[in-house]
Amino acid sequence: MTFRTGARLGIDVGRARIGVARCDPEGLLVSPVATLVRGKGDVAELARIASENDILEIVVGLPLSLSGARTASTDDAREFAAALGLATGLPVRLVDERLSTVSAQRSLHEAGRNTRSSRPVIDQVAATIILQHAIDAERSGGTPPGELIIPIEG
Repeated sequence: MTFRTGARLGIDVGRARIGVARCDPEGLLVSPVATLVRGKGDVAELARIASENDILEIVVGLPLSLSGARTASTDDAREFAAALGLATGLPVRLVDERLSTVSAQRSLHEAGRNTRSSRPVIDQVAATIILQHAIDAERSGGTPPGELIIPIEG
């Protein structure tokens, strides 16, 4: 299988904020889009962003412990991904996001930003890293990355 063309959104879901990134249809350039406050209206805002950007699919980071075990955040991300799939009608994939926030903090620190001044963009950078890893995995493996979420209305 070859790489599927189409713009994608990358999502880093946290308890307080949601980082959003997108890529171009060829998957060559991943860019930060926004940091949203988690809560009422967040899924609707992501659906609007997806609609405006003609998105093929949404990639949501799946937080696991370093050992690969599930955590409370894992279940939260799964529920959020399912809600996003229902709201957008788009395929949503969960991909392992271990260390994406750590990598984002390191990248910003290397660019001369301290943690406090980076807080507004750290989630966007983490979303960018999550999406870039998903694109790289699809290119190298020839199959779509992660786990496809099939939302079930309940």
